[in-house]
Amino acid sequence: MNPAWTVIDGLQYSAWSREVFEQMRAGGLNAVHVTVAYHETTRDTLTRLGEWNARFETFPDLITPVFEPADIHRAKKEGKVGIIFGAQNCSPIEDEIRLVEIMRRMGLMIMQLTYNNQSLLGCGCYEAEDSGLTRYGKQVVREMNRVGMVIDMSHSAERSTLEAIEHSQQPVIISHANPSHFHPALRNKSNTVIDAIADNQGLLGFSLYPFHLKNGPQCSLEDFCDMVAWTADRMGIDRIGLGSDLCQNQPQSVLEWMRNGRWSKAMDYGEGSSANAGWPDALTWFKDSRDFPGIAAALQAKGFNDEETGKIMGGNWVGLLTRVAKPQGIKSLSVEDAA
Repeated sequence: MNPAWTVIDGLQYSAWSREVFEQMRAGGLNAVHVTVAYHETTRDTLTRLGEWNARFETFPDLITPVFEPADIHRAKKEGKVGIIFGAQNCSPIEDEIRLVEIMRRMGLMIMQLTYNNQSLLGCGCYEAEDSGLTRYGKQVVREMNRVGMVIDMSHSAERSTLEAIEHSQQPVIISHANPSHFHPALRNKSNTVIDAIADNQGLLGFSLYPFHLKNGPQCSLEDFCDMVAWTADRMGIDRIGLGSDLCQNQPQSVLEWMRNGRWSKAMDYGEGSSANAGWPDALTWFKDSRDFPGIAAALQAKGFNDEETGKIMGGNWVGLLTRVAKPQGIKSLSVEDAA
């Protein structure tokens, strides 16, 4: 890959280890958006953040925290992988709007408003009826704008997503999903949504999770690049990136926590089929972070030039975070403050 590029994966939730972090660096990644919460409460989220502090102490040669977008450039300069904290649900703020600012000060840069189910803020993509954003949700959107926390609608239903875009004064992202034009998974997004994200100057991160791709684990790299090319034509080259949704080396118990949380006694099959009850087989061309250079090469073979490929591989993520993840009127934590 071109060393001038800044390469970012817009979503991972792997079983973190030295091996995984070394694979990230070997694959040329300069930053990764990692999940710190699915259904965790405020107290649980603090523990997750504490666990990351321990990893930064244990692996200082490989990873470094990203509290502000500028920290991505610092990580690249130091030859480390910057870790961007994100939550895949609004559970870390519970029912208290003041916790939005608190979480942002602690480094939470990205938060989804829902994770599959109805939340206190809006409707998830697995619900039969989409009621849109709640009154609380609309206030949280404004507060997230104020404190520089990026709004992510990856697991949200259509009306809720469109209302989040309408009420937000900042660009909104879908960090890890694909156009439903190519595969009609509940998690994938309609043309209406991807057009709205483009008009909002947001970003769509393409998911490499096999259940969200055409032909599942048998999806070819060529088919993936066809999807990227089609989406680039529709949304514009500046509105797309990667959000692999890589859940590497995770046990079944983690999948059950993601799907069920505390709310269900039975396994939530999500897409309406028990075929999705377990982890999917890996793609032949994407097993771990070391495979990112192959994706870049395939995009260039598809016809994307060097500048366009660099944008898809991470440049657009840098631009989005630089524009959006800037607190308004508060002093957020910096690496120097944390030292």
